[in-house]
Amino acid sequence: MKEAKLQLKQAAVADVVDKMKRAQSVVVLDYRGLTVAEVSDLRSKFREVGVEYKVIKNNMLKRAAEELNIEGVDDYFKGPTAVAFGYEDPVAPAKILCKFVKDAKKTEIKGGILDGKAMGADEIQNLSKLPSKDELIAKMLGSLNAPITNFAMALSAIPRGLACALKAVVDQKQG
Repeated sequence: MKEAKLQLKQAAVADVVDKMKRAQSVVVLDYRGLTVAEVSDLRSKFREVGVEYKVIKNNMLKRAAEELNIEGVDDYFKGPTAVAFGYEDPVAPAKILCKFVKDAKKTEIKGGILDGKAMGADEIQNLSKLPSKDELIAKMLGSLNAPITNFAMALSAIPRGLACALKAVVDQKQG
């Protein structure tokens, strides 16, 4: 019986290790004081952007961090702890949680992990101010498109200018 429980715990820790490995960023939240409705709203916002939100036991989080050699996160894993794993966009969990904490005024971000390094709550706040992956891609595509658009406008201006000049000559000869 004890061996079965041990195997279950090891499997749970292995699952957390896998989530931390796959996540581009991890944000740790103290969920104390949140209503079921608020947590449901938060989960739906996370789902929209590919972020996984889970309440995980602190011991499991500590063991997973130890296994991955992530230092400086033990203080984050005290008290009621929920974790947001950002798999697709490292900025998404920070953006959503920072806005949520600001609006709810009930809870706080404990810290997080980015690229295997611990980050304090203030660093998570700074991360949330960065543009998302989609915003960066849109800006880059806009920047790449601008020279082509300007070139096309310059080329079309030449015949337009010629047509205006010819019309002026015709108008001058007729008038």
